[in-house]
Amino acid sequence: PPPLPPAQEEFSFLPLVHDIIKCMDKDSQDVHQVLNELKNKFQEMRKLISSMPGIGVSPEQQQQQLQNLREQVRTKNELLQKYKSLCMFEIPKE
Repeated sequence: PPPLPPAQEEFSFLPLVHDIIKCMDKDSQDVHQVLNELKNKFQEMRKLISSMPGIGVSPEQQQQQLQNLREQVRTKNELLQKYKSLCMFEIPKE
């Protein structure tokens, strides 16, 4: 099975930025540790983004794929309407 998507909290950088600001306000030595955490978070997100399916597909290719999929949907809808009009699915009344 495909891996589960990460929780939305994993994408938030704001708590780390907030911690950095707090450390700077207090003249804390922990600021370097929090900066490293932020740097690691950015590296993790870069890896995640680069591993996403379709990331290497150009906008033109995406538009072509979208157009092809829309054409498939249109064709399938036409077929569905055609099959519905054949009255094969009606239940006879007794």
